[in-house]
Amino acid sequence: MNMPNKLTLLRVILVPVMIIISVIPFLNDNFIGSTSLTIANLINLIIFCVASATDFLDGHLARKYNQVTTFGKFADPLADKMLVITSLLLLMSDYLQNSAANDFRAIVPAWAVSIIVIRELMVSGIRLVAAERGEVIAAGWSGKVKTAFTMVTIILCFLCGAFEAKAFVIVCQIALYISVALTIYSGAVYLFRSRKLIFESI
Repeated sequence: MNMPNKLTLLRVILVPVMIIISVIPFLNDNFIGSTSLTIANLINLIIFCVASATDFLDGHLARKYNQVTTFGKFADPLADKMLVITSLLLLMSDYLQNSAANDFRAIVPAWAVSIIVIRELMVSGIRLVAAERGEVIAAGWSGKVKTAFTMVTIILCFLCGAFEAKAFVIVCQIALYISVALTIYSGAVYLFRSRKLIFESI
């Protein structure tokens, strides 16, 4: 197994670690200093940043050393989806728990997560259909831009508890709306590119 694929697997392994961190009561009930940033969110933020770094690094190494593989084309976007969706669900949990109290952690609503998850399920379904025909559909530029911007948005949202300022909350919300818009656009592009594969039997 080459290094890019090892980095992809590392990203997959880090996802359940984030989930475990999020269910430890001590880490969720204690904050960093006088902020609203929980220890759990700080740890998960660090894990997310490390995992995101491996995403950019494995792609760079695969292209630089000509180590692009079918496994990488399949596993890399899957690892991205696992990381992003898990992080958004954790942030949505903060929203559900703290929105009534107008807490600074209440940033990511369920409707935004639903749109992103629906798009990812649609793309995964298309990939499965393509795989049955022996085809591998690599991620397009719109999907890569969406993934990169969404990762930045997630980092900002994790930090909202640390910077208890209305202006920072607004920045996070705007970033989230842009991420949702990019998600819809990239999903539409993906659907259009795969239209023959999807609708050939109609």
